[in-house]
Amino acid sequence: MDAESAPIREPGTLTMPDDLWDRTKSVSSVIGPLAARTVVGRAAVDAAAAALGISRRQVYVLIRRNRDGSGLLTDLAPGRSSGGKGTARLSEEVEDLVRVMVRKQFLTRQKRTLAAVYRDIAAACRARQLPVPARNTVERRIRALNPVEVGRRRGGPDAARPLQSAGDEVPVVGTILERVQIDHTVIDVIVVDERERRPIGRPYLTVAIDVCSRCIIGMVVTLEAPSAVSVGLCLAHAGTDKRPWLEGLGIDARWPMSGKPRQLYLDNASEFKSEALRRGCDQHGIELAYRPLGRPHYGGIVERLIGTAMKQIHELPGTTFSNPSERGRYDSDRKAALTLRELEKWMTLAVTNYHGTTHSTLGQTPAGRWAEGVAATGLPAVATNATAFLVDFLPVVRRTLTRTGFVIDHVHYFSNALKPWISRRETLGPFLIRRDPRDISRIWVLEPEGAHYVEVPYRTMANPSVSLWEHRHALARLHERGVAQVDEAALFRTIEQMREIANTASKTTKRMRRDAERRNAVAPRRSKTPSPLLPPEAPAQQAQDTVADVPRVTLFDQIEQW
Repeated sequence: MDAESAPIREPGTLTMPDDLWDRTKSVSSVIGPLAARTVVGRAAVDAAAAALGISRRQVYVLIRRNRDGSGLLTDLAPGRSSGGKGTARLSEEVEDLVRVMVRKQFLTRQKRTLAAVYRDIAAACRARQLPVPARNTVERRIRALNPVEVGRRRGGPDAARPLQSAGDEVPVVGTILERVQIDHTVIDVIVVDERERRPIGRPYLTVAIDVCSRCIIGMVVTLEAPSAVSVGLCLAHAGTDKRPWLEGLGIDARWPMSGKPRQLYLDNASEFKSEALRRGCDQHGIELAYRPLGRPHYGGIVERLIGTAMKQIHELPGTTFSNPSERGRYDSDRKAALTLRELEKWMTLAVTNYHGTTHSTLGQTPAGRWAEGVAATGLPAVATNATAFLVDFLPVVRRTLTRTGFVIDHVHYFSNALKPWISRRETLGPFLIRRDPRDISRIWVLEPEGAHYVEVPYRTMANPSVSLWEHRHALARLHERGVAQVDEAALFRTIEQMREIANTASKTTKRMRRDAERRNAVAPRRSKTPSPLLPPEAPAQQAQDTVADVPRVTLFDQIEQW
């Protein structure tokens, strides 16, 4: 068929409604002069967008259409399709065939590959004497499918959940710290004790991730099972400057991502609904939000982070892998080599390295996205006093003040700072008290006016610092001996005896070694001169670094789609 006898395409000059035609003429009068320019400035584009009532991106699309088209008015008609890059659109018959074959061959639990589906499409087209579409054309059709439907049809409802989001629509999180997700997991590696380098079991990880930037803003590695304290420690780590902590670990690295989140997005575990967490968040203006029951994909970002982190952990000596079948005959206890502190340092380097690697979902590094957020909204509010910030998230107890101070679980606490309140204790009612379960040698008492906390130590200063779990074990031991009335002196004598047994045993069990490490990991010891502890004040106005600058480590470098 020669060019003169070829069919003449109707571009729509007769079929286009009058109002659409007039609209296209208006668009052409604005876009035509811009398309004729060699360089089109942003100001001109913005003016055109305002005149036409469309977005800046749509203006650029229309300019490209005008330049790439044939110069016809209909090139700028709304809803016009290019028909593909450099090729005509598939015929309706071929489109129908591809659509049916994709549904029957690709969207099935058999999970056939794209190559196999394309071979069947090509064979079906040849059998019907139809043009065979290019493979990339079929691939584009498949990519255009709804990911949730693809996941459900090929993998079932569970496979589709990670692709869904709150309300089945992607929640818009446009600024840093607008939403932070926190979750726990047991780490898939055995750690050893500091003294004998013998295995003591698996530690726990609590991590907080900023949804907007995908930056990890808080992390806690501990031997304690997940609790409200773990959440408080993670929030304290997230909300304060990390440079002193990094120096304490002996790590020359940058982790500038710190600040108080505006919303915490949590699952429905009991430690996320404690009074301590609720009151601490109220104090600092942090909103608490919980995932709907039965919708685990609502916390998919932090869970994806944890899952990817565990894959990297499997490269460490002493890993337990994800399950016994994957571990096989690997002896995790015998291969264990890292202490808790060494694991914490390893994970810190992994995090700082991850912040400087390109994130597949963002298309840039998390550190880069964080820097953009800081430039747009300013430096986040950072707690100036780490201890004061942590205290606001510690477990709460209430006790009435007596002439000798406070008594909590058979332990007496007293400070001269309590004297002004003792004389009028009958009118004050119960005091709100915070206690760190890792070290109960001191408590923090909120003064009656609620302006500040007062640190109150043991009344008997000679008593050793102990954790709450040690205290409870000793209390249970006394009850086993038939002691009905527990005496504070007897309680601490029992604790000392239990420690002596653990320290002098020639061959300790894994549990005893683990308990010894838990004692070594308690909070910093009490100060000699307790003083009022003021709540956090204004955010620190300090320069924040934006890009991790540490030796490269092959960790967290394949994280995708969190």
